[in-house]
Amino acid sequence: MRVSDVHLAGIKVIDPQVFGDPRGFFLESYHLPRYAAAGIAAVFVQDNLSLSVRHTLRGLHYQIRHPQAKLIQVLRGEVFDVAVDLRKDSPTFGSWAGFYLSDVNHRQVFIPEGFAHGFMVLSSEALFHYKCADVYRPEDEGGLLWSDTQIGIQWPLAEPILSDKDRRWPPLARLSPEHLPRVAERSGT
Repeated sequence: MRVSDVHLAGIKVIDPQVFGDPRGFFLESYHLPRYAAAGIAAVFVQDNLSLSVRHTLRGLHYQIRHPQAKLIQVLRGEVFDVAVDLRKDSPTFGSWAGFYLSDVNHRQVFIPEGFAHGFMVLSSEALFHYKCADVYRPEDEGGLLWSDTQIGIQWPLAEPILSDKDRRWPPLARLSPEHLPRVAERSGT
């Protein structure tokens, strides 16, 4: 497996080793010792799977008091995946990174605690899988407006299919510090 860092500290792009032949392919989608050696020390406690149709945008979501690190991959189809740095003391606060993930490139992305996350489906449908380092708590959910001009995410489509909830998230300028992920408080630093 090959692991690459990006301009937002803590995010890692994982290209697993794929063993293919005329029958299909095999890859390890998670191997604790290898991922830990690559700097991914999160303990995953929940796996999620979603199926979405073309042009669906889910996000940008995070948890406030119980932030989740995530290991993301697409099992079928293609998405444009986005992470936005919401760590209060980060030099890249408010910056974003985007990744094309598909069942062809088999790429994974690790997003540490303190980031908002979302994705847009580019194929006819996408089966999206992610491991989380904390359980989902609906009462703790936060969100960021997908089209926030201050952040300037370059989504592949200007008018996606959105849930009512995802349409109503505030832009970053309207988020108070108590509505940002509490990464430092949680880790005790």
